[in-house]
Amino acid sequence: MSTPDEELVARSMGGDVESFNQLVIRWERPIFALAYRVIGREEDARDVVQETFLRAFRSIGGFRGQAKFSSWIYRIALNLCRDWIRKQKRTPVLQAPEGVDVIELAADTGPTEPIEDLVARNAMSAVVARVMETLPDEQRTAIILKEYQGLTFQEIADLQGCPLSTVKTRLYQGLMVVRRELEKQGIPVRPATRTTGWPASGGERRKPS
Repeated sequence: MSTPDEELVARSMGGDVESFNQLVIRWERPIFALAYRVIGREEDARDVVQETFLRAFRSIGGFRGQAKFSSWIYRIALNLCRDWIRKQKRTPVLQAPEGVDVIELAADTGPTEPIEDLVARNAMSAVVARVMETLPDEQRTAIILKEYQGLTFQEIADLQGCPLSTVKTRLYQGLMVVRRELEKQGIPVRPATRTTGWPASGGERRKPS
């Protein structure tokens, strides 16, 4: 049974470096996935990860536990991503998860996937990535956190420092832009999921809110 984050954080605050290393091992992949999807450059995303945990290590003593460790570390990473975007004056790029349908992350594609479906799936991912570049930062970040990182609406609201209703509005508006562009490109999508409005390309999936 793995040690809870809270216990590892408490040990880290007491100077236990090994406990902090366990937190790094546990969270470095999710943080890298977040940074990569926000800024779209592998090397820079790895720099963000390194700086995220460096800052977390330096300030772990001030962690008060008002939020979960995951929310705290996500906030550090997001702030660093925004700093990178501002300094580089570049448009962030959303990258599709490797080997996973950007529209339906939970769908498993078997080795017998028809070539027509594969082409359609790749086309859909390309359109989504292009549209995501045009969205306002708040909408794009909400989509990344909900649809890619799997955070709840409340966790996103805490991270973005806004009411729950604002998060849902940002997510809905952003996803509707994506959906309209898919329809404009003639890419068939099924009705949006009830929880977020994310258009589905296969069987519906739902995430807890």
